[in-house]
Amino acid sequence: MYNTFIIAELSANHGGDIEIAKETIRAAKRTGADAIKMQTYLPSTITLDSRKDDFIVKGGTIWDGQNLYELYKEASLPWEWHKELFEVAKQEGLVCFSTPFDFTAVDFLETLDCPIYKIASFEIHDIPLIQYVAQKGKPMIISTGIATYEDVKLAVETCRKEGVEDITVLKCTSSYPAPIEEANLRMIKRFAKDFDVKVGLSDHTMGSLVPIVSVAMGATVIEKHFILDKKIGGPDASFSMDEKEFTQMVTDVRMAEMAIGEETYELTDKQISGRRFGRSLYISDYVKKGDIITKDNIKSVRPSMGLDPKYYYDVLGKRFNDDFEKGDRLSFERIE
Repeated sequence: MYNTFIIAELSANHGGDIEIAKETIRAAKRTGADAIKMQTYLPSTITLDSRKDDFIVKGGTIWDGQNLYELYKEASLPWEWHKELFEVAKQEGLVCFSTPFDFTAVDFLETLDCPIYKIASFEIHDIPLIQYVAQKGKPMIISTGIATYEDVKLAVETCRKEGVEDITVLKCTSSYPAPIEEANLRMIKRFAKDFDVKVGLSDHTMGSLVPIVSVAMGATVIEKHFILDKKIGGPDASFSMDEKEFTQMVTDVRMAEMAIGEETYELTDKQISGRRFGRSLYISDYVKKGDIITKDNIKSVRPSMGLDPKYYYDVLGKRFNDDFEKGDRLSFERIE
């Protein structure tokens, strides 16, 4: 049995308060998550401070009508918090890492010895950024919410050209929240086949169903937005899981892992014990020495302490070598 690497995404769910961010990390530990992930950017490193129409969110999102610069200003995690939050995560025994959105964020995260780097879905086209991150030689996780086959191929190739082989590609649907019918979890196996990488899920659907099913599809990583309390509000609150929900998801994922098990014909102790209730050949009538074995005096029944039923036709027509009672086990030792 393997353990799926479960990531609680802090994202914008800090309410502008470092104490909320700290307690969110502690809560993530309580849920059973393996890691806490941040996003490292400033409004100016992810967009332009412009009020032109291009910079107004459109397209049927939950942020429609908002200016990108102002949205990211509200959502961004202050850089001066990072070191302290990394330390809290370490104290809690959580892996702490981040998604950088430009070169300066990568340089900053390197000073914190960030152990993993995540490339967000909307940055999968930013090959210079992916190349710069890959040059740090850390494991990389790449989301694919807006990616074509060629996009994923180029991103993975870019990582490998810089010597990075520890690459995980996540199936992601870049809708917030994402409709369950667009989850398309079959792509998890397809990514593994097409790109020879580890695979997983960055999920924006509501509830635990999609993450649970993803494990059966081969996901080794699950990322889900996490919030201490939805009353905190913020850009990501509506599609984030609170502590109770995230805990239930982790429990369900761990149970799914146990249910999936391993590819082996080796029997468990319970299965071995259960075999005694299988079928075997028993003498089904009172017989005497020399009587011919027929379908009327032997029978395949439970339990399994008699002769294996596969010998049924082999013993028909042979003779008993002694007197036997109904319910005696049939064995080769009792046949002439």
